[in-house]
Amino acid sequence: MSESEENNQIFQDEMASSNINTKPKKDWSSVCDVREGTPVFGTRILDNKDNVWNHNAWDNVQWDEEQEKSALEQVRRQAVKSMLPEEQEKYHQQAAEYWNDFYRHNENKFFKDRQWLKIEFPELVEATKLGACTFLLTMTIGSKKIFEIGCGAGNTMFPLLAENKNPELFIYACDFASNAVDVVMNNQNYDPQRCKAFVWDLTSDRIPECIDQGSLDIVVLIFVMSAIRPQDWNQVIENVYKMLKPGGLVLFRDYGRYDMVQLRFKEGRMISDNFYARGDEEIESLWGTKFTLEQNAVDRRLIVNRHRKLQMYRIWLQGKFRKREN
Repeated sequence: MSESEENNQIFQDEMASSNINTKPKKDWSSVCDVREGTPVFGTRILDNKDNVWNHNAWDNVQWDEEQEKSALEQVRRQAVKSMLPEEQEKYHQQAAEYWNDFYRHNENKFFKDRQWLKIEFPELVEATKLGACTFLLTMTIGSKKIFEIGCGAGNTMFPLLAENKNPELFIYACDFASNAVDVVMNNQNYDPQRCKAFVWDLTSDRIPECIDQGSLDIVVLIFVMSAIRPQDWNQVIENVYKMLKPGGLVLFRDYGRYDMVQLRFKEGRMISDNFYARGDEEIESLWGTKFTLEQNAVDRRLIVNRHRKLQMYRIWLQGKFRKREN
């Protein structure tokens, strides 16, 4: 099985888990803010492992000692036979080409629209309302500008535009893969009066020419940082800081360390084990110097495919970081 086929199988497994004996989608967030230390109200907790097949997903699933040991051992095995240094450099130099190939073959068929945005990031929904002046954003009524970085096929932008009632909302979307941008611009819902898609590398030392410094209300970073070398993270944060207004917000979600995607790396395919943030402490150290952390959370979920009797442990990090006024 090729790497793309394996990723596709992961995606299919998760989709199947939500399609078997389908029940109404949940309307609560399952993330647990590390500073609060307790699960949010309304989560589905697996108290008895014998009941694991009763639902398609369980929230705030804590690993036992044996699972932690197994995950650590898997990463150690990957590290022993990780990608050779010359292959790593080739990958970084040609990363855009790899993603171009991905979108050339998959176009907009691989990723589903992110309907969960309404639950996890209501600030985005608030910005789409007529006369938007949100309860969480320190913005005046008027123009709202959102920037989706790493837009892929537009699975964040297009759901927002579909529900938008705010004539003063404008969404920027970028990807460093030109084929991804082509997919977005060829979408029938792409409207240059309401959005602009373009190619840009987030690790660049310059912000995009079409975006003024200090002009954005929200920057969306979903599954982006884990694709960037840790030595480039500070440049990423500097770029985001420059583009946001004082009081502007970063909406962040990414893979956590020991997420299923990381543990499924094949021999010789792992570039480095530190692409995945270690957790809340690393998020604090990265973003806490320039931003106020309004949310620093972990989403530990057990996805169940009852048909194939699969249990898939997912770990995501989620955060909301506000640019300080001074």
